[in-house]
Amino acid sequence: MNQVAAGARDLGTAGEKGPPDHYWDALEVGDRLRTTGITVTESHLVAWAGITGDVVQFHLDAEHAASTQFGQRIAHGPFTLSVALGLLTQTGYFGNVAAWLGLDEVRARRPVLIGDTISARAVVRTSRPSRKGHQGIWTIDYIVLNQRDEEVMTFTSSFLVQRRPTENLEPTASEES
Repeated sequence: MNQVAAGARDLGTAGEKGPPDHYWDALEVGDRLRTTGITVTESHLVAWAGITGDVVQFHLDAEHAASTQFGQRIAHGPFTLSVALGLLTQTGYFGNVAAWLGLDEVRARRPVLIGDTISARAVVRTSRPSRKGHQGIWTIDYIVLNQRDEEVMTFTSSFLVQRRPTENLEPTASEES
């Protein structure tokens, strides 16, 4: 029995919508996804360095970074990769991922600077059933872009994804008669 707090309206659950329930069959070879963007801040670099221990001067020390080929602080490469994975997760297609299988072909093309806004584009390279019948595998090519649509990173990532549950194919009592 649903209980409702005094003064609150009972909105019920009929017709309720939440995050999309995408399964392996939701994406096919050639499907394209795009994300929103995020503007990289100094706070991102400091937090990433603290979380990972990747405390390198050209990421954190503005004076030192000014003397490098980049002329200023740049984002950590793994930070850029992780943000791209996270942005694509926000598209709603990854709620039924059973396992992340790994990365291939990671290339840093350009530095990501404080103030750059990065987003990701992705294309499904392969989509195939796994050896386990209830799962499939997506291999997805990522392109990470800055606000000028310049490629800053490319990589390929693979995921083990749940397949849509099969409907009960047993006949009901009314169908048998």
